[in-house]
Amino acid sequence: MNGKSIDQLAVGDRAEMACAVSAELVTGFVTLTGDRNPVHRDATFAASTTFGERIAPGMLSATLVAALLGSELPGPGCVYLSQTLKFLRPVKLGDTITARVEVVETVRDRNRARLRTECANGAGELVLVGEAWVMPPAAAQQRPAAGEAAPPLARAA
Repeated sequence: MNGKSIDQLAVGDRAEMACAVSAELVTGFVTLTGDRNPVHRDATFAASTTFGERIAPGMLSATLVAALLGSELPGPGCVYLSQTLKFLRPVKLGDTITARVEVVETVRDRNRARLRTECANGAGELVLVGEAWVMPPAAAQQRPAAGEAAPPLARAA
């Protein structure tokens, strides 16, 4: 898909992507972000918590939403303006998280779009819900060539 301008967006447009949440992905994410919470890093500590095991940072799921907005809908050239988030369930190692976005409003005279955002686990349970405002590109933009590697957080293994 190419990046869509405001004139190409319509209420009801949707996109989704999935990502397998592995121990390696979580370790890389917490290292990159500097998140020192042991519930994400230390299996022994995590076993003593209400979760009983290591869990992924909630922001890892939110990052999938950001990747989806920037690469699929509206796509390349869009500017992320704001995001609300509500974390509903923990994301466990081994889960496959599916991020989804849907256009719910366009404000053409201001070049803005509002999208419903959500992430669900492999059982279909919502783990994150929210709403994003974006500024689509002024004109349709091309996505990088198919042979170009996607960043590790952008695609399921």
